[in-house]
Amino acid sequence: MRTVLITGAAGFVGSHVVREAARGGAELTLMSHRRPLPTAGSGRRTVAADLSDPRSLRGVCDGVDVLLHCASHIGGTPEANESVNAQGTRNLLDEARRAGVSRVVYVSTASVYGRGTFRGAGPGQLVRNPGSPTSSARAAAEDAVHEAGGVVLRPHLVHGAGDTWVVPGLVRLLRALSGAVEGWTARMSVISVRDLARLVAGAGLVPSGDLTAATYHAVHPVPVTAATLLRAVAACASLPWPERDLSVARAQALLAADRQASHALDMVRSDHWFDGLPLWRDLRLTPAPDFAADFSESARWYRRTLPAA
Repeated sequence: MRTVLITGAAGFVGSHVVREAARGGAELTLMSHRRPLPTAGSGRRTVAADLSDPRSLRGVCDGVDVLLHCASHIGGTPEANESVNAQGTRNLLDEARRAGVSRVVYVSTASVYGRGTFRGAGPGQLVRNPGSPTSSARAAAEDAVHEAGGVVLRPHLVHGAGDTWVVPGLVRLLRALSGAVEGWTARMSVISVRDLARLVAGAGLVPSGDLTAATYHAVHPVPVTAATLLRAVAACASLPWPERDLSVARAQALLAADRQASHALDMVRSDHWFDGLPLWRDLRLTPAPDFAADFSESARWYRRTLPAA
């Protein structure tokens, strides 16, 4: 039985990784900074630590075989992102190295590629070009993980219970626009947080020889169109589907004063899909059969939690 440390264990991705790692029979150490952790049960211990404070990390990796690093800082100042995502990851890796942790898996983001059009490429075919303090700091964290011999996973759009960014941002976009943008034909990579957690836990627990790369895209192998995604979001938010098309320029003008909705538009107006098959293949896992079936479970949670217009 291996011992697994999960950082960000009370967060969106980390809390789901906890459940998946527990199903794999591992002993768990759950780490969080501010958010409360679930009550420790059999085979679990909990620790409160701050990635930006090396002293608080002392001993968190003792006896740990696998580190699943799911903690991150999103938004805020460049200094906060550097302190938590970049230097904080280095601090954690120093402690993991001291304790003899044998494997590190880091949950990063496809946002490290910045803006552009992406169609079915693998990590080795793309150049990182982060465009925000968060993605820049997470790219720096990736470098530290690779230097330590660890594995980096890059999801793109993640939906499911606990999401406060993707679907809420798309709901804001739909409420702000009076039409579809050029038919919403762009394709993108999405994944449920449940499937992402399976990949993260799997990458930590699979025999080391089964992993064939140091960086993977953690996405569903089949992309979905923006129309498919947005229709599903509109349905669970009880929003009418617009009957007219808008140009990108017109949509950008309508959203000029709404930064969050403008960011959501950037996410879905051009192709952003990545080759996700290698990770599923290496882990011998099967993804959800299709987006509609996968999103239906997420939709139930969103209906309970999305704010009314």
